[in-house]
Amino acid sequence: MEITTSEMHTGGEALRIIETGFPKIVGKSILEKRRYAKENLEHLRKFLMYEPRGHKDMYGAVLVEPDLKEADVGVLFMHNEGYSTMCGHAIIALGRYVVDKGIVKPIVGQSETQVNIQCPCGLVRAHVEMIDGDKTGRVRFHSIPAFTFATDVKINVPRYGEVAVDIAYGGAFYAFIDAQKLDLDVRTSNCQDLTNAASAVTEAAKTQVKLLHPDDQDLAFLYGTILTDGKDEFTDEPTANVCIFADREVDRSPTGSGVTARIALQYQKKLIPVGKTRRFINGLTGSEFTGKVVNETSCGSFPAVVVEVAGNAFYSGKSAFIKEDNDEFGNGFLIR
Repeated sequence: MEITTSEMHTGGEALRIIETGFPKIVGKSILEKRRYAKENLEHLRKFLMYEPRGHKDMYGAVLVEPDLKEADVGVLFMHNEGYSTMCGHAIIALGRYVVDKGIVKPIVGQSETQVNIQCPCGLVRAHVEMIDGDKTGRVRFHSIPAFTFATDVKINVPRYGEVAVDIAYGGAFYAFIDAQKLDLDVRTSNCQDLTNAASAVTEAAKTQVKLLHPDDQDLAFLYGTILTDGKDEFTDEPTANVCIFADREVDRSPTGSGVTARIALQYQKKLIPVGKTRRFINGLTGSEFTGKVVNETSCGSFPAVVVEVAGNAFYSGKSAFIKEDNDEFGNGFLIR
């Protein structure tokens, strides 16, 4: 077995794009494909995401055949726990990748190339900046309808007692809480303390809050917790957050789907107007995305918004992964 990949990162957050050696993923819809991968291809997810080829915080993507006519490509996202429904940092990287590989060809004279990517959460439209007609640059994307699920939800968190969280959806559901309420600071506290606190909030919310999504219950799960600096009201100054998702995975970027959900939350609270660009940074790395509300829409009975998120992705390498028959650690493992 040999699986080849292109390696990229967006704001420091890795993306391993699978190119060859992966079996065909079966399913009529993108969510069926996601279920098929979860039920049949776990060994390959672990092979690519886990040590010795990956690590606890590795992230990956595999392109699949879309089932929406307007989509140029479909994608499944993978990480240390399973398969996500949306990933903004991956969309930014894949926008560049799809144009660079010629899967979507730029139109001569246009400053951007549009790439329509079908994710498990729906269709996401990426706009890839063209430099001198052939080089790809910054990528912005328009999200699926993002909405606030609930605000000021009281949950009991071990060690912290009763705390209030907001829950919003940006392709995946996140709990949001000002880190100061947990006696932490997203810019100065160490990564382990932030991870422990956010994970405790996530586990408590999973057992105490029932989520629903108007389109499909496969989307109705809490992906993680985003700790913020509490600076939600619009300003020209950047606001910081740190996202801990899946199985205690730490995002190095500001989190594209998290920024989407956070802006939906800020808009619902009337803290940010339509069209105003906000800067978001990762409190640990300092990497930056921008985000803004493009327009109002709806998602079932939820008032929703389309959010634009923008950032830069870069190539970091190419890989060919193999497993020898007598390699007792070759299937993948994690030590934390």
